[in-house]
Amino acid sequence: MTDRPHTGPPRMADVATVAGVSMKTVSNVINGVDKVSAPTRQRVLSAIDEIGYLPNLSARNLARGRAGVIALVVPGLELPYFASLAGKVVEAAERRGWLVLIHQTGGDAATERAALEGNFAQRIDGLIVSSQTTGPEELAARASTVPLVMLGNRAFDPGTPHVDIDNHGAGKMAVQHLVAGGCRRIAMIGASSLLAPAPRTQGFLEALQEHGLPLRPDLLRQIPENTGDAGESATEDLLECVDELPDGIVAITDWVAQGVMRALLRHEVRIPQDVAVIGFDDIPYARTYYPSLTSIAPDRRQVAARALDVLDRLISHPSDRVEDVEARAPLRLLVRESTRTPS
Repeated sequence: MTDRPHTGPPRMADVATVAGVSMKTVSNVINGVDKVSAPTRQRVLSAIDEIGYLPNLSARNLARGRAGVIALVVPGLELPYFASLAGKVVEAAERRGWLVLIHQTGGDAATERAALEGNFAQRIDGLIVSSQTTGPEELAARASTVPLVMLGNRAFDPGTPHVDIDNHGAGKMAVQHLVAGGCRRIAMIGASSLLAPAPRTQGFLEALQEHGLPLRPDLLRQIPENTGDAGESATEDLLECVDELPDGIVAITDWVAQGVMRALLRHEVRIPQDVAVIGFDDIPYARTYYPSLTSIAPDRRQVAARALDVLDRLISHPSDRVEDVEARAPLRLLVRESTRTPS
């Protein structure tokens, strides 16, 4: 490599000089054009690192005919899981030179449909949507051509790009952990209807069956929303209605689990000695609550990274036919004070 002749802020011309290539080659490397050989690409990248060149992302997006902005659509940032997920999406998007417009729907169907059509004041290149109401019919009726990636465990057509966690496996994992700790009467706060159980509830039910435990409808409680207040209210109802306490409770989210634990402690039920509690999501509060909450943690960083990988592919290759694009982020069990040590 040659010496850099310019003493001001690093320019593309300086990268070309240091790497011994043309400015066109530098541009091709920055913009991901495939026709640059691997050794040349490495020389350019090394030169960029050496002189500290920062590409003009706005100019690069303009040259590509892009806005450099994507939208993340979520039910609400007051929900800890989505607040944390949004942070991971912003971090991952920054590494690609994208800005993220965050839009809250409140779970309203009309607002979600408007978001699916890309109805924003600012032009966007793509959409990542976590929806509470969108299904195959709404997606089939979508007129917008803005690239779209769906998040969550709702049912979508095979051709809909989709990133999810294994909610079915998460439900099974929760029961398996409680059973390993000696629980035999296991309740679920936030269970879905038994007529059409959602994946997390389905996994819960299957795990009960696999361990030879009876299905107890009196130990299942649906809730109107995934909040601590709803979890506390449902647990209060459970405690009033059953003759014998459950010895384990699966809460549909960590926030719900905190309401569950509050109700138990108010009734002087010891956690985990009398009732063990496990949640989902591993929100930050789960670690600081007392007792600290055992939780099944989705890898939000991977959810964000995989959603952006799929979206980048859709944006970069709009003419490609996309089929069966479904990515699944990993889970892990984080054992804390709210459950018993497996026997």
